[in-house]
Amino acid sequence: MEYIRMPKVENVRLIDGISCKRAASGTLYLTATHVIFVENESNARKETWILHSQISSIEKQAITATGCPLLIRCKNFQNIQFILPQERDCHDVYISLIRLARPVKYEELYCFSFNPKLNKEEREEGWNLINLKEEYHWMGIPNNYWQISDVNRDYRVCDSYPTEVYVPKSATAHIIVGSSKFRSRRRFPALSYYYKQNNASICRSSQPLSGFSARCLEDEQMLQAIRKANPGSDFIYVVDTRPKLNAMANRAAGKGYENEDNYSNIKFQFIGIENIHVMRSSLQKMLEVCELRSPSMSDFLWGLENSGWLKHIKAIMDAGIFIAKAVAKEGVSVLVHCSDGWDRAAQVCSVASLLLDPYYRTMKGFMVLIDKDWVSFGHKFNHRYGNLDGDPKEISPVIDQFIECVWQLMEQFPCAFEFNERFLIHIQHHVYSCQFGNFLCNSQKERSELKIQERTYSLWAHLWKNCANYVNPLYREDYNKTLNPQSTPCHFIYKFWCGMYNRFEKGLQPRQSVTDYLMAVKEETEQLEEELVILEERLAKLTKLQLNNGEAKTMRQNGSNDLGHATSNDSIANTPPDYAGNLKSFPSRSPSQGDEDSALILTQDNLRSSDPDLSANSDQESGVEDMSCRSPSGRGCLPNKESMKDRGSDEAVCLTV
Repeated sequence: MEYIRMPKVENVRLIDGISCKRAASGTLYLTATHVIFVENESNARKETWILHSQISSIEKQAITATGCPLLIRCKNFQNIQFILPQERDCHDVYISLIRLARPVKYEELYCFSFNPKLNKEEREEGWNLINLKEEYHWMGIPNNYWQISDVNRDYRVCDSYPTEVYVPKSATAHIIVGSSKFRSRRRFPALSYYYKQNNASICRSSQPLSGFSARCLEDEQMLQAIRKANPGSDFIYVVDTRPKLNAMANRAAGKGYENEDNYSNIKFQFIGIENIHVMRSSLQKMLEVCELRSPSMSDFLWGLENSGWLKHIKAIMDAGIFIAKAVAKEGVSVLVHCSDGWDRAAQVCSVASLLLDPYYRTMKGFMVLIDKDWVSFGHKFNHRYGNLDGDPKEISPVIDQFIECVWQLMEQFPCAFEFNERFLIHIQHHVYSCQFGNFLCNSQKERSELKIQERTYSLWAHLWKNCANYVNPLYREDYNKTLNPQSTPCHFIYKFWCGMYNRFEKGLQPRQSVTDYLMAVKEETEQLEEELVILEERLAKLTKLQLNNGEAKTMRQNGSNDLGHATSNDSIANTPPDYAGNLKSFPSRSPSQGDEDSALILTQDNLRSSDPDLSANSDQESGVEDMSCRSPSGRGCLPNKESMKDRGSDEAVCLTV
């Protein structure tokens, strides 16, 4: 609070988004964690909240006749402009936000003060939702070829790796330590994903310190151990995700890539994904295109192409496709690295795993994937996403690109993913929000020293609790095959993700996504089905009542004929009421509401003809099919309100659209 010069400013105007179609007047508040704007509308107290950690940049613009503009750009791609009446107030707010948006220590972040009213046990349960040891156990590790190693206990070999790593069984501690000394940041080759169908694997590391001629016997033995862990193949692929020119430039600095003359039985492959600086510039150019006011089609397409953003997305996707095909179709193990192994290696390993394993396409599995390939393997969240004040050249949208690759796959395979677009957007939002502790720090070691799990809450527990909001209505659990996307432009055109980069633009129409529409149709269908069941039960009771009355009448008539005492009055008295002629007299009654002998009788034909929404064709008219499914493996199932099964459950629960 000591950094807040001006906690409250009256008569502020807000312009939300680029379209400038909405200008509201209200009061601006500065708190320790948020910027809050409260509109003065008497009929509705609308509030706009902005987390300080979400602020990317603050620009104090030139004074105009209407006031002093202050433009705030957010990391979740929201742009808001405040127009303050006094220049002094604008300056005080600007200075305050500059400091509040750039904390210098972790304790200033929102997650350390955020309190969702959960006790200690509930917080621990949230963090225990994901267990990576169980994940590797499901893969079949340890086995005859792979083992868990404690060589990195207390982070004594590599401080950016987890304490427990999985390595080939033939790789001794001596080989691992020797290999680590020959790799940048001591990030030696370790297992990321094991394809138990054919024993092929995906391993990751940093670049070797090879220079132009250096070699390391232990590192060569380490790669041979990876090859021997897959008896079905006599070689492995070494995939360098960098452009070849970049890798060759690193050789001049004593780093570089593996020399095939020294490493036997390897095949080398360059991919060509650009570095973090190119990606940061590309995103900035693409966002400038998004901020154009009423651009022509040619201007928008030219700007998007000039940014190179979709070209970079395609490069990451191509790398993942190559690795997935090598593992699944060729049965060949792959070692992936870039420079330090925590940016591009994380991107392509997780995309390849997503293509290979349907479990990672479920909500729970996607959380596991991010924890495995990003959090535990030391992706630099603090540096890449500006959690703390630091070098702006270290910031880059690495995980944003991975999330967009997932969305591009969802567009091509709409039935293969359990989660919807909203799930991805909320994860991206919380990577920057610092509301939860999952994406803090640069390594597991730093998180352990800060006691993140004891002092903050887990995002995964929050998303899992609200999983009904993230269900993809088109998902099919039996869609369990390896994905083989078409990446060539002539077969598959990469799309601009308007739902991410323009989601705050109020002028865009339509505002409702296809997924939201399908979810609304699904909920309405469920309500109609419940009403139909109630009406059918009522109909069955009334039909049974009618049959009982008919039997009673027959018995009375037979008795009267046998005794010969029937009179005209008796015949009239024993005639059942004419219900058909009195339908209007009983518009809403049931046997429990009055005399059972005078209840309304509805036939199935009358029911369907009277309510077209309950007709047999209503499902076809809504355009939604019954997509109920079965899980062949029981590995991860669709969570609902009654059941949220963990991975490997024997029971599978499916939602039917």
